[in-house]
Amino acid sequence: GSRLEPFRLKSRYRTFLDHLRYYHPKAMAKQFVRLTLYIWLSSRTADSCDSEVTSFLAVPPDRKETSPGAPDLASELAALKAAKGAAPAAPGLAGDLAALLAKKREKESQAREVAAAPLHTVKLVKQYVPIEKNGSVIAYKTAYFGKIQVGSPEPQDFTVVFDTGSAHLVVPNSACQRETCLKHNRYNESKSETSIPIEHDGTILPRGSVSQHSVSITFGTGKVTGTFVRDKACLKGDDDLGCATVNMVVANDMSDQPFSLFHFDGILGLGLEALSLGPGFSFFGEMALPVQRFSVFLARTDQGQSSISFGGHDESKAASGFSWVPVAKPELGYWQVQVHQVRIGDTVLDECVDGGCRAILDTGTSLLGAPRQAIKTLHSLLSRNVLVAPNGIGHGEGFVTQEAANQALSEDCRNQEGDKLTFDLGPDVPGIVLDAEDYFRPKPFNMTVPEIDGAWKLTCRSLLLPLDLQAPLGPKTFILGEPVLRKYYTIYDWASKRVGFAQADHSQDGEAQGAIGSPEEGSLVAGAPLSKKGASGPGKSAFFNSEI
Repeated sequence: GSRLEPFRLKSRYRTFLDHLRYYHPKAMAKQFVRLTLYIWLSSRTADSCDSEVTSFLAVPPDRKETSPGAPDLASELAALKAAKGAAPAAPGLAGDLAALLAKKREKESQAREVAAAPLHTVKLVKQYVPIEKNGSVIAYKTAYFGKIQVGSPEPQDFTVVFDTGSAHLVVPNSACQRETCLKHNRYNESKSETSIPIEHDGTILPRGSVSQHSVSITFGTGKVTGTFVRDKACLKGDDDLGCATVNMVVANDMSDQPFSLFHFDGILGLGLEALSLGPGFSFFGEMALPVQRFSVFLARTDQGQSSISFGGHDESKAASGFSWVPVAKPELGYWQVQVHQVRIGDTVLDECVDGGCRAILDTGTSLLGAPRQAIKTLHSLLSRNVLVAPNGIGHGEGFVTQEAANQALSEDCRNQEGDKLTFDLGPDVPGIVLDAEDYFRPKPFNMTVPEIDGAWKLTCRSLLLPLDLQAPLGPKTFILGEPVLRKYYTIYDWASKRVGFAQADHSQDGEAQGAIGSPEEGSLVAGAPLSKKGASGPGKSAFFNSEI
């Protein structure tokens, strides 16, 4: 019952933009434009959590990177020049030191710019939707979403999933009369003085007209059809709003699944521009920010506050310095990184031994996705037996008492010990390391023991999503969803096409309003949150090398 169905770019509430169908009403002609723009929406059936985020960036004191008594590069360079006549200098040494000093000053300048930049933080709300089978809840889907406003002078309120796997702003249109649309806030173009009707390529249309083309976005379990409008969109948070004039998709039709299940109204894609229809469709790309970065923080439990910040990051949410990894194949539009090696304990996964694997950082999934070809090996290496009954239930040698079995079944596998799952991102970057808490299903599996009649065991199994990704992503691609994004505070550097990782600091998680539809404390259903106990997480550490 709790076994996940294969993911074939169709997964339950994950989505992909497979076909864009343009309709010309007069000629009744259909043009099919195939784009492989994947919209990874939030589909979750895994362990997940939340934490507190401040709505401003504390400006640290301007301090040099050298410690007291450490050699000063400028002084060394002056000394070298003064001693040049007394002893032959090494060829190019002065020039090398001068270049090093210039680079150091540039980094300090960049650090001051990042620290002084305004930070726009949006609080994220988490919602659980139960999945039932035969009257019992077998798993939970979840989504994180926050508030934005569209239009002026009277802004219209919406909630959206901030999705790093897509690149378009999509909200319901007031023209949509389906029951699904009526459940959500709908965008009314006529009430916004800044709205401009456009075509799919951004061409401006006369005010009051409607595009003669429409876009159909096909989801794994649903579909959205809409037209195009340009308008002002703003983040909604405790601080000053960050705004942009952006081309967006307004949905004239929305299928019941999944939109009728969740409270959020639409999607705000944060993928790179290569994933969008064209210039002007990326909200983040159109924002005029001094620092072109955004950062994602997911709290550890439902009692904390998750958030997304635009214009930089919040140092208080990092338990270490940041290490940076370049985006692999940015022309595809995904925030993906090269994976040089995957290890389970000391065992190296064969599928990635050649360094040819990649991983997409995806805020739209709570699962850790792995190539189907590697799933069996990963499950085998990560699993842990919590109880083995060679002769079944009973008393005596080889038997297990009913009390012991019940006790084992009530244990949360995420509290068990297990091998570390490590994603090696390169020789100069510490790896992403996941523990049992991050990858185990909560409830142990009751499994038979092969070749022994009547024997069974309770086993903790990993919660992995099998992936069958085709080119251009390829079959050796992982998806780093909520298990990674909860453990690591991530920065997405738009200008430099790189991703920064730091251990998330959950030591000062504050109180939030809690999640919508949160399961009961202690639930072992797949997708249930982690326990409140031990939620402080790691303190400050130097796990990652600090770099701005």
